[in-house]
Amino acid sequence: MTSHVPNEARVIALRPQPARPGARPAAREPLWRDLVGDVLRRERLAQERTLKEVAETARISMPYLSEVERGRKEASSEVLAAAAGALGLGLGDLLARAQGELIRLTSRHTGTSRAGGTSAARRDGMCLAA
Repeated sequence: MTSHVPNEARVIALRPQPARPGARPAAREPLWRDLVGDVLRRERLAQERTLKEVAETARISMPYLSEVERGRKEASSEVLAAAAGALGLGLGDLLARAQGELIRLTSRHTGTSRAGGTSAARRDGMCLAA
């Protein structure tokens, strides 16, 4: 059984418009999965641990963890908690660090900075997890 959808109601994927001569390209918003993956990878490398070791401790497959670290997979909260736990972090810590990166990156593009300290960032990060 098929349903007819009027042209006006169809969802169209937006493509970037060609740059106008002399115009600055629009800054792309970072993806959450990229930010979280970057945080996981940086922490793993800071601890000088291998992908295999962290994946085994987290009880997730090494290829899947690699995909998460590279921002290619949108991991569930259970997978993120397991990966964070294997690195000695709580899920809240992971999300707060990713949110800090998001603020840092978007502030750089917009030229604004966010008022508030670490506790505000942590609280906002927990809202994102909810």
